[in-house]
Amino acid sequence: MEKILRINLNTRKIQYEKTDQEMLFFWGRGLIAALLMKEVKPTCEPLGRHNRLIFSRGPLAGTPVPCSGRLSVGGKSPLTGGIKEANAGGNLGHCLGKLGIKAVIVEDKVPNDELYVLFINKDGANLEKVPELRGLSTGETVKELQQRYGEKISAAVIGRGGEMGLAAAGVAVTDMEARPSRFAGRGGLGAVMGSKGLKAVVVDDTGVQMPKPVDKDAFKEANRKLVKILQEHPQTSEVYTEYSTAAALAVVNALGALPTRNFKQGSFEQADNINGDTLHDLILDRGGAGQVSHACMPGCIIRCSNVFPAKDGSELVAPLEYETLGLMGSNLGIGNLDDIALINAKCNDLGLDTIETGATLGLFMEAGIIPFGDVQGVLNLLDEVEKGSVMGRVVGSGALIAGKVLGLSRIPVVKGQAMAAYDPRGIKGNGVTYATSPMGADHTAGNTLRAKVNHLEPRTQAKISETNQVNMAGVDNLGQCMMVVPALGGSFQIFIELLNAFYGWRLDSDFVSKMGRQVIKFEREFNRLAGLTEADDKLPEFVYEEPLEPHNSVFDVQEEDIRGILRF
Repeated sequence: MEKILRINLNTRKIQYEKTDQEMLFFWGRGLIAALLMKEVKPTCEPLGRHNRLIFSRGPLAGTPVPCSGRLSVGGKSPLTGGIKEANAGGNLGHCLGKLGIKAVIVEDKVPNDELYVLFINKDGANLEKVPELRGLSTGETVKELQQRYGEKISAAVIGRGGEMGLAAAGVAVTDMEARPSRFAGRGGLGAVMGSKGLKAVVVDDTGVQMPKPVDKDAFKEANRKLVKILQEHPQTSEVYTEYSTAAALAVVNALGALPTRNFKQGSFEQADNINGDTLHDLILDRGGAGQVSHACMPGCIIRCSNVFPAKDGSELVAPLEYETLGLMGSNLGIGNLDDIALINAKCNDLGLDTIETGATLGLFMEAGIIPFGDVQGVLNLLDEVEKGSVMGRVVGSGALIAGKVLGLSRIPVVKGQAMAAYDPRGIKGNGVTYATSPMGADHTAGNTLRAKVNHLEPRTQAKISETNQVNMAGVDNLGQCMMVVPALGGSFQIFIELLNAFYGWRLDSDFVSKMGRQVIKFEREFNRLAGLTEADDKLPEFVYEEPLEPHNSVFDVQEEDIRGILRF
């Protein structure tokens, strides 16, 4: 049975525990919800000693199953005041799987403003004081960790943003080339990590073999079937592979839902300059370090990541993804890939979520601090974050706080968290997800973009959102990448076959959705106990009242439809 590693940063106590039987089927996002409900007082201070920071992986991490190594990071969010799980690709989830560690639970905080690294390998775990890492960027941190622990490590690190406790800070996870570029970005969990005095979690799986399935032949056959499904579906073998997540930009722009100039418009006149086609062609034209297709974790055959090169062919940033193109591009009136990539790289170094930070910078532009399209002005504001100035701290504190400091009323947040790059007036199902998800305005909690419906028609959107939220909670419980979902045709039977063969279980065909409902039930209950109410299940006022060009639509899904979902 997999073990749980528990660390108390105040007492330095490190211990391994057996997984409770009641937690047997909770993994990833689900285990975070179950553990927080069991161990954390929902009214605690997110950056205080009573919050937990949890790293949790899926049941098939460490195996050859494609896209099974997502790492969930969770705790109480300093942005939303409720529960938060953010997940990332990279190699750390797989390393924990090979070591047989189901989750790492970080308790309390270090005394005297000290800074520590948690190092884990086959021989155990230990804490090491690292004052020399204070103030380093995420990339500099990983280089120092490699010198100390070896080049084959995997790591989750924070940058200056996390150290300062800024609510826009995420946790950066290394990919297979040791770039700390796979972000568990949403919800301010980097600030939680920084508040505890933890600079990095480092895992070395050297000398450890892959875990063995109970039924080797059945597992091999089920895995072969999944590979075939992904290889034969155009979304997972062509669109994502060749054009990365940036392929969504042209689609969302055509639907009139691309955030433009602080969510004032739904389409961007320079969208063709920053879409997936242009990104793909520019990477190929420049060559050098550029890659149109890149796997962020072992065993990924979708390869939806990329490496974006500078004009001289050197690596500028990896990856450059849709959400960043939307929030740091069109939302700021910036229509040049090089400029967006430069801003993206700066945010990565600081350890800041590009969604939250992009929405925040849009507010600085609306307030007239810098004009829309001002790339140098954006970089100057990010420099202020690095300096730790009051202005920089406002930038890094997220859209809600920044908007209030700037005296604005049009603040694109739900439950204190910035909306992702899908305007809810153009894709109304995502608006329902933003409003009702325990996660706040998080597109990964139940994205309806690919639902075969009229996204402007309000009557069907609530139920579509509910279905997608349940399914994604179930997929996140399994530590699976959401990119596999389009190829599955709404059925998760292949996951059931893999789990039954690997563990010798006898799971029912509705296991994924059943667990999804239970996870959301736990999350909603945590939020209720934390003080969130139905009054928090609403979008910002302007989306109900301001028609969005080009369709002149407002968010008009009926409140009774919204109130009627997620009542498990």
